[in-house]
Amino acid sequence: MRNQSDYEIMLLIKRKQQKALAILYDRYASLIYSFAMKALKNEQAARDIVQSVFMRLWTTESDFNPDKGRFSSWLLTITRNLTIDYQRKERRVNAGLVPFEQEQLEQIPDEFAVSPEDNVMRGSQNEQIRNAYLHLSKQQIMLLEHFYWQGFSLSELAKIYNQPLGTVKNRLHQALKILRRHLLAEGEGYDA
Repeated sequence: MRNQSDYEIMLLIKRKQQKALAILYDRYASLIYSFAMKALKNEQAARDIVQSVFMRLWTTESDFNPDKGRFSSWLLTITRNLTIDYQRKERRVNAGLVPFEQEQLEQIPDEFAVSPEDNVMRGSQNEQIRNAYLHLSKQQIMLLEHFYWQGFSLSELAKIYNQPLGTVKNRLHQALKILRRHLLAEGEGYDA
């Protein structure tokens, strides 16, 4: 079973085979924890997110489609959504923006990679992302930070920045276009 693809393992999880869930846990728990820890900076909260992700995998009716992307990307989307839900819940208690720090630009640690080739590829992608960020203004970086890592909705950001929703959407769109252009130019086909 350990040699099966992530997709095949997910099919077994749908049939409620606990061993399959344990295999995915072994493969991806550190990736999920790293992502949650980076976003939340709280060890217990990151552990709770890991548990929530695997509970979601066990109970969800939605399916992973390998034709739409990599399993790890799908899993990180679930992780990101649960992390944002956690952040929003916490923000209701402690309203306000978290200050942005430059070292937060570092991406998920490479420890999840399963091969030396994956480590090299991940390091290259991290470097490309850092280089692409150099082309953004501080305001664009803050907007990306607040939207993607701190989980603020566009409506919340419009209120916080005291700007029309359309302006915030446009600024986010422009920042993403800049990142995409520089990632594609630097990575020769890296999907942004």
